[in-house]
Amino acid sequence: MALDVTDLRSFYASPLGETARRLVGAILCRRWQSVTGLSVVGLGYATPYLELFQDHPLRLLAMMPAEQGVVNWPAAGPSASTLIDDSMLPLPDSCVDRILLAHALENAEHPRELLSEIWRVLTPGGRLVVVAPNRSGLWARLDTTPFGHGRPYSRGQLLDLMRESLFSPIYWSEALYTPPLHRATWLRFAPAIERVSGKLSLPGAGVLVVEATKQLYRLVGVRRSRRTLPELAPALAPALSPRPFGSGRVGVDRRRD
Repeated sequence: MALDVTDLRSFYASPLGETARRLVGAILCRRWQSVTGLSVVGLGYATPYLELFQDHPLRLLAMMPAEQGVVNWPAAGPSASTLIDDSMLPLPDSCVDRILLAHALENAEHPRELLSEIWRVLTPGGRLVVVAPNRSGLWARLDTTPFGHGRPYSRGQLLDLMRESLFSPIYWSEALYTPPLHRATWLRFAPAIERVSGKLSLPGAGVLVVEATKQLYRLVGVRRSRRTLPELAPALAPALSPRPFGSGRVGVDRRRD
């Protein structure tokens, strides 16, 4: 069951949520250093991260699934948020350059249909970034944050899902090594914990971050050559004796007068 949008908004308004936004947002900014002139869409509850790119894209939209609910965003100016059905995006084909998926994949009832729709609306060469809870991380084991709800993923599961949906992963990263605690001490040392854990590639990160590109064709494996079977004759066949020509009666019964 998807989280309510008010719970998501309350989390990101807290000190722990702000810390999560900064740590995950740092990875997003490194990957999308320049989105000037591009169309960017956030699916799920991606507005805390979309704010990092608010002044640069040509078009910036926040789409939120009906099960979750929608909030007005941004707070100032025309609204750029909308309520959608995540299995049927209200966008034409090949119209979006960048899509950010946050608090969406783990809560989607049909994740493959969601990724199929994303593939449809992405431009050739478009990129998708997925932020998903790490199955082996502490954040997925506690339901005190939004990352503890829905279905978490391992790296292998996420890789298989992306490839089945015709996406090629080009970058992997992890974030949120800091325990999901609201204590000020942990939050103060969160950047240092993140930096050291990332350099040592320690296990147990809270989220997986994967960037993928859209495949324009389906990969086909090499088919094995078929073995030619020898022509088989029936083992038992009825012996037909030839009937002498002219034997038997014809169909018309000729009678003598």
